[in-house]
Amino acid sequence: MSKKKKSTQKNTFDKQYTQSLLQFLTNNANQSFNYKQLAFQLNIVDDFNRGELKKLVKKLLDNKQIKEVGRGKYKITHQSYYYEGTLDVTMNGAAFFMCDTLDKDIYIPARNLNHGLHGDLVKIYAYNRQRSSKKQEGDVVEIIKRAKTTFVGTLQLHANHGFVIPDDKRMYADFFIPKKRINNAKDGDKVVVEMKDWPLNSKNPFGKIVDILGKPGEHNTEIHSILYDYGLPYKFPEQVEQDAANLPIEITQEEIAKRRDMRKVLTFTIDPKDAKDFDDALSFQELPNGNYEIGIHIADVSHYVLPNTILEEEAYKRATSVYLVDRVVPMLPEILSNNVCSLRPHEEKLTFSAIFEMNTKAKIVKQWFGRTVIYSDKRYAYEEAQEIIEHPEPFKIAKSSLDKNLTKAILTLDTLAKILRKKRMDSGAITFDKIEVRFDLDKENEPIGIKFKHSKDANKLIEEFMLLANRKVAEFIGRKKDGSPTKNTFVYRVHDEPDIDKLAVLQQIIGKFGYRIDTRNVEFLSKSINKLLLDVKDTPEENMIETLTIRSMSKAIYTTKNIGHYGLAFDYYTHFTSPIRRYPDVMVHRLLQHYLEGKKSPKYPIYEEKCKHSSEREQMATKAERDSIKYMQVKYMQKHIQDIFEGVISGVTEWGMYVEITDNLCEGMVRIKDIDDDYYLFDEKQYAIIGQATKKMYRLGDTVNIRVKNADLERKHLDFTLLS
Repeated sequence: MSKKKKSTQKNTFDKQYTQSLLQFLTNNANQSFNYKQLAFQLNIVDDFNRGELKKLVKKLLDNKQIKEVGRGKYKITHQSYYYEGTLDVTMNGAAFFMCDTLDKDIYIPARNLNHGLHGDLVKIYAYNRQRSSKKQEGDVVEIIKRAKTTFVGTLQLHANHGFVIPDDKRMYADFFIPKKRINNAKDGDKVVVEMKDWPLNSKNPFGKIVDILGKPGEHNTEIHSILYDYGLPYKFPEQVEQDAANLPIEITQEEIAKRRDMRKVLTFTIDPKDAKDFDDALSFQELPNGNYEIGIHIADVSHYVLPNTILEEEAYKRATSVYLVDRVVPMLPEILSNNVCSLRPHEEKLTFSAIFEMNTKAKIVKQWFGRTVIYSDKRYAYEEAQEIIEHPEPFKIAKSSLDKNLTKAILTLDTLAKILRKKRMDSGAITFDKIEVRFDLDKENEPIGIKFKHSKDANKLIEEFMLLANRKVAEFIGRKKDGSPTKNTFVYRVHDEPDIDKLAVLQQIIGKFGYRIDTRNVEFLSKSINKLLLDVKDTPEENMIETLTIRSMSKAIYTTKNIGHYGLAFDYYTHFTSPIRRYPDVMVHRLLQHYLEGKKSPKYPIYEEKCKHSSEREQMATKAERDSIKYMQVKYMQKHIQDIFEGVISGVTEWGMYVEITDNLCEGMVRIKDIDDDYYLFDEKQYAIIGQATKKMYRLGDTVNIRVKNADLERKHLDFTLLS
C-alpha cells in the first residue's frame, strides 16, 4: 500500500470515528472502556482499523480529550472542557464558536467542524492549540440543532445526479442530489434544496430539491432567493389566507360600547406616500383649560388575531414584516394589513390608544390607556405634512374648516414634538439621522435612479409621539408610582451600553480624521457621539463614520428583563405602535389589556422565548433588506460599466479596499492584485494599504476615483478599478 493511500485512509478514519468515539464516551461519562469495547461500539472488526483506533485513542489522550483511569481503560475527560453554543462560519471554511459562558470565541479549524454549519447549535470540545499555548481551538463533537435545513443554490446537472452549489459562501459543501430528488429542475436553475442526510464519511450532504426559483439573474428569482436564504416566506399558506378572509370585520354597536369613542375627535395619519398599512394615527383637540388632548391611536390587531389560532401561529412564525426594495412581505395577510386593521381615511377603525393631556411646554398632565374606536379625517404623506410645517400661511387660510383645524393640529404637534426631542437629547439620547437609500423603479422593477431619504420635521413629529407612547406604556406597566420597578411580566425593547472594546476600535479609526469620543462615563459618551455625528455632517467620510459608529453600538432586542434603552436615554421602553408589522407589539397590546383588567402577572418564560424569537427574526429581516438593496445597487450599476466615479474608501482588508461611490452610496471592491503601480501590503494598524516601493498609502476615508469594472448580480458584488 502506498504512503499516500495510507495517509488518505488515516484522515478518513479520524474524521469518521473521532466524533462517534467522543460522543459515545460523553453519553457514558461515568464508565470506562478498553480498546476491544470501543472497537465493538464503533463496529470496527478488521486489524488495520483496530490499529488506527489505537492511534486515535493516543491522539485524544495527548489532547486531553479523554483520560486513562486504569490500565488500558479510558473515559471522557471532565465535562468542563465541553461547551454548547453556536458556530459563526467564515468565508474560508473555518469557524468561531460563540458561547455565553466563555470570555472569548473559540477558533474551530475547518477540519474540526464535523459537518457543523453557520448558526448551528453545537457541542464542542475545547483544548489548547499546543501544550505550551494558552490559545484554544475546538472540535465539534455534536450537532444539537441545525440553524436551517434549506439552502438556495444553482443546480449543476449530470447524467444520473446533480449538485447544488449554494449561494451562501459560508456553506462550504455542495449538495449531492440523486436523480429521483431533482424534481424536474433544469441545469442552471436557481433552486431551494433541503438537506436530507449527511453521512459522516461523505464530503457532500445529500439533498432534495423542494422549489425551483427560476434562472439566475432574473429579478423575481433573485428576490425570492434572498427571502428563502433567510427563511422568510414570500407567500401565505392557503389556510391562513382563508382564515383571514373569514374574519368578522363589521364594527358592531356592542363592540363600540366596550371602548372609548373617539370618532368625533379630529384624527389624521402621516405616512410615506406609497404606504398601504397605516399602523398609527394622531388625534388632537384643544381643551377649555388651554391644554391639548393628544391621542396616539394604534391598530387593534389583537382584536382580530387571537391566541391559539392559525393566524396567530403564522404571525408569530414571521414575527415581522420585511421591507425589500420592490415589495413588502407582510407579517399579516393583506386583507388585515392593508384593509381591516389599516387606519385608512374616512373609515371607522378599532384601535388601542395612549391619550395624553399635555400643556404648551409638552409636559404631561394626565394619561389614559385603553381600547378605542376612531374615524380618520385625513391621510397625509410626509411630504404634504412637511409642506404645511415649512409654508403654513396658505394652509391657515384654507376654505375648509376641517383643513384649517388639521393645519393648526400639525403645527401645534410639530412645536410640541420639537420640545420633546430637545428634552430627549438633553437627557443623553443619541440621534442617528443616517441617509437611507431609495430606488426609482420602472414597471418591470428595473432601477432607473437612486435617491436618498432624509428625515425631516414631519418624520420627526411622528417619531416623537410614537416614542412617547412606547415609553409611557412601558412605564405604566413596569414602574410603580414611587418610581420603583414592578414585577409585572412585560415585553421591553432594550438597548445596552456600547462595548468598550468596540468603542476603542472606533476611536482608533475616527482619530485619524481628527475626531474623538469621550468614554469617561455614559453621559459624556452620548454627548460626544452626538457631536461626532454633527461634525462629520456633509464630509466625504460622513456615511462611513456613521456606519462604523452604529456598528459600535449594542443591538436593540426584545426581552422581559428591562435594562433600559441606552440610545434613546429611556429607563423604560417598549414597542406598542406597530402591531401590523411587528409581533412584539401584539404581545404588548395583550399584556396591557391584561393588566388594565386587573389580572395577575403571567409567568415570564414563555414571553422571554417569544422575545428571543422576535429578535432573531428581526435580525434576519434586516439582513434580507440589506441584501435586496445591495442587489438593486448592483443591478443599477450594470448600466454604468466603465463609467468613472468619485468615492470614499469605506473598508480596507488584506485582499483589497472597499470604495463607496459618493453620488449613490453603491459600494464595491478594488482588489490589491489589480493595483498595478506598486506591490501593496495591508497595514492593519493604519487601516490602509501601502506600496512597498513608492510608500503610497490608501487609507480608510480617503477620496479616490474609480472605474466600474464588473457588476455581478448573482454574487451581489461590484468590482472597481482604481484610477491614479
